[in-house]
Amino acid sequence: MAFGGKTQVFQKIELSPNQGAGAGTLWLNSPVPTFGSRPTVAAPPATWRERVGEWARHVDLAPDLGHHIGSRTWWRGLFTCLGLCGTAIMLAPGATTIPGAIPPALETSHLDQYRSQMISASALGGDSGLRMGPTDAVAPLAETPERPQIELDTALGTGDSFSHSLSRSGVSARDAATVLSLIAGAVDPDSIAAGTRVRMILGRRPNRNVARPLERLAVRAKLELALEITRENGALGLKRIPIAVDNTPLRIRGRVGESLYRAARAAGAEPSTIQAYLKVLAGQTNVGSIGSDDSFDIVVAHRRAATGESETGELLFAGLDRASGKAINMLKWQQGGRPQWFEASGVGERKGVLAAPVSGARLSSSYGMRFHPVLGYARMHAGLDLAVAYGTPIYAVTDGRVSYAGWHGGHGKYVRLEHAGGIGSGYGHMSRIAVAAGQTVRRGQVIGYVGSTGLSTGPHLHYELYRNGATVNPNSIKFTQTAQLSGVALNAFKARLADLKRLPVGLVKAPTVATASADPAHAGGGGAAHAR
Repeated sequence: MAFGGKTQVFQKIELSPNQGAGAGTLWLNSPVPTFGSRPTVAAPPATWRERVGEWARHVDLAPDLGHHIGSRTWWRGLFTCLGLCGTAIMLAPGATTIPGAIPPALETSHLDQYRSQMISASALGGDSGLRMGPTDAVAPLAETPERPQIELDTALGTGDSFSHSLSRSGVSARDAATVLSLIAGAVDPDSIAAGTRVRMILGRRPNRNVARPLERLAVRAKLELALEITRENGALGLKRIPIAVDNTPLRIRGRVGESLYRAARAAGAEPSTIQAYLKVLAGQTNVGSIGSDDSFDIVVAHRRAATGESETGELLFAGLDRASGKAINMLKWQQGGRPQWFEASGVGERKGVLAAPVSGARLSSSYGMRFHPVLGYARMHAGLDLAVAYGTPIYAVTDGRVSYAGWHGGHGKYVRLEHAGGIGSGYGHMSRIAVAAGQTVRRGQVIGYVGSTGLSTGPHLHYELYRNGATVNPNSIKFTQTAQLSGVALNAFKARLADLKRLPVGLVKAPTVATASADPAHAGGGGAAHAR
């Protein structure tokens, strides 16, 4: 305030509840006119532009129509919106629609004509090309002569069966049953892979009301076996045609260069083979440390028929020659009825940490004394509770034998495994058990599914670990299992390793045909074979 022509300065400090020690706000007030003096009035805008600008600064022409509904500001905004929309409509260019002809509805004959001209896979049940739909350019005939025989070349589709393929091709139920019986004497018809070509000849039928008789059928049942069924003296008979197959493994070598995957693919390795190879290397070294000057050495099971088809099997040997450092030589070998990867010295897989019993679990209760949520008093909790969704698979933490599988009091559905070295593991509250007592299980094998049986308040796994029969904290135990070859097994292992490393790089010479046939149907590619 101003007293006696002097101006007073006031300091106002505003503190909000969210400020611990907020800064003050300094307000400087202009002198208030003394009594008897006239207040100062601002001069009005001089031009119309200034007046419009002053009005626009104080008036909100486009308010939010979602707030203050019904107020003067809201109505002003509504009129502004309607005015702008009307102006846009008035200024829009005029356009008239162009009438078009409405196509007539397709008749059944037209739809049949379109369907008959469609191209669909015969392996999936398509009948394209078998007949044409009627049109005005085609005159119906009262009777047409039949061809003396029909030659068909079909293939087994994915998820298809051999019997359904015969039925789809027009083979009668009686002939189909005979064919399946004859083939079953040589191979399991369900083992014939998808994509296998089946060549048939259907003969003349006595009248149009019956199916054509099967005169001949040829199929490549396996890489080493072709089957031919022919009709002689009115009866169908089977002829087996063996095909020579070379089982020499395929060796692939090359320099890593910029990319191990691209280099191996360029050398002829399948993507699945490269993935298996990298997985083996990852257990021995850091894959990221493989240098461009290193060389990969891959040996896979390989079968090559005399007719040119081939099959690539599992990875047998994984080698890596390092430009600097120790080379890696890993060979797959049967030990204890189970294939394992062994180093060149005969040392096998090392397992230093137990596998997780479930995936994606949350620890809901630790090992030790706790207040039981169901019983209502404190007692020892001899395991870990792992909260996870109902039905999640439960895995064996390592190799072992099932000593108990069934209902186990408060544990509900429970499985107990016995491992090497006096170690045991228990799995409780299962919804379903997938193993039986006395069964041998492998590390990572599914033994059951998460549930909430027994004294449980929700789906979870109660996981216990035992040492010499007494429970221990599962987080405190780690042990290593190492396979080691010795004696006769080690000598056989090293001999096999030497044989594989002596293999030449690339394909060997194709074998000669064991039983030749002039009919190309005999050499038809089987579904499991592919050309290289």
